[in-house]
Amino acid sequence: MPLSQKDVLGLRGMPREDMETILNTAELMKYILKQNNKKTPHLQGKSIVTLFYENSTRTRMSFELASKYMSAVAANMAASSSSVQKGESLIDTGVTLDQMGTDVIIIRHPMSGAPHLVARHVRSSIINAGDGMNEHPTQGLLDIFSMKEKLGKVEGLKVAIIGDILHSRVARSDLFGLTTLGAEVHLAGPATMLPAEDFKKLGAVVHRKVEDAMKDADVVMGLRMQKERQQKGLIPSLREYYDVYGITPERMELAKEHAMVMHPGPMNRGVEIASSVADSDDSVIAEQVTNGVAVRMALLYLLTRRKGEEI
Repeated sequence: MPLSQKDVLGLRGMPREDMETILNTAELMKYILKQNNKKTPHLQGKSIVTLFYENSTRTRMSFELASKYMSAVAANMAASSSSVQKGESLIDTGVTLDQMGTDVIIIRHPMSGAPHLVARHVRSSIINAGDGMNEHPTQGLLDIFSMKEKLGKVEGLKVAIIGDILHSRVARSDLFGLTTLGAEVHLAGPATMLPAEDFKKLGAVVHRKVEDAMKDADVVMGLRMQKERQQKGLIPSLREYYDVYGITPERMELAKEHAMVMHPGPMNRGVEIASSVADSDDSVIAEQVTNGVAVRMALLYLLTRRKGEEI
């Protein structure tokens, strides 16, 4: 069945049924990705535009490949080389793309709420590819898909998310999505990067010691140190951060045997996570990239479906 709303702006408040529809559809798309011939007609006659006001490699490329694998007309619009530089507003840019017959506009923006603003002024479906320090719903969905694929379920899992929680839109989307699907989310990080009461209100279990968060965890996820969004002085040094909060082989022994290791990337090896952990047999960090394409294929297809249309 199609999704209940025309846009995917965040996982906060997304109905469980919509999440399950996306995850189930992503299974089929993952099957297509594994074939020698990845070209399918699922989006034939549809147009997809990526509109990025921030740099991106994984997210932008995976959306573009997802579009092209399913035969859509795909275009990329970089804000640095567009009329934005001439003073055009975000709404006017969105309306212009909408009037060109665009079916889906994928937006990444440094300001929280920017995709929500555009969505109110266009007929196109809007996908939030990351807005400020708010959410990154497609990353959250691919993380959840990765857990379900490897562990066979999401409900009842203990997921430990470690690191720079404050600046992480990924952590927020993971928290909203995982708790909706019945998982328990445990957070740990420096006090300067983890406002405990704020995240407790959002449904997380908050720890000051990384060891407490990782104990008996089914999944351990590291987060990138968001240096570009930080103010100075939040941590004494990167070496001290690794010593106290790094995901090391010794700390992984506290988690369940063969606990999943995850990271949304790009990684700072030796800062957030030890290379031996990132490259271990229990790591799905590389597979997360593949799953990102599958999930984004699923989203693009579901948002452009006609009511009653079957896969």
